[in-house]
Amino acid sequence: MKVVNTSKGIGGQLTELRKLVEVSEKITFVGNAGFCTPFAELMAFVLRKTDKQMAFIPDLRFDDARSIVPTPHGMQLGDSTDPRADTIVLLGGLAMPKTGIEVEQMREMVEKVLDSSEKKLIIGVCFQSVFQKMNWVEVIDFDYIIDADLTNQLLEI
Repeated sequence: MKVVNTSKGIGGQLTELRKLVEVSEKITFVGNAGFCTPFAELMAFVLRKTDKQMAFIPDLRFDDARSIVPTPHGMQLGDSTDPRADTIVLLGGLAMPKTGIEVEQMREMVEKVLDSSEKKLIIGVCFQSVFQKMNWVEVIDFDYIIDADLTNQLLEI
């Protein structure tokens, strides 16, 4: 693994994703229901003015996939959709031990989503190197991982 670029904050994370998916036609985000959903919607927001189709698969429930669509309230989940795509974005919440999702299950999901595509792009978006720490990089053939580190301060005023 080599560092390709370094950026700061959520804006940097979103900019990196936008650059990586520039030639993608359909992007499917896979993440935990609830926890990862707003992250997928946030990442989709930077693509709202493109003609890219986007979907979200909650957990490993392929048949529960929903489109991600622009609304007056931002990007939100829409109707049921076929999540097969040329680009898959795996969200780091999936790799957290408490989810119970095994990396082999996710590898099978990646193959299913990308199955009918000639172009295949696998992107991971995570915090604190969770994909590396949980050894997902040894099983899933990521093209890129956007890895962020969070620092929080609670200020009393």
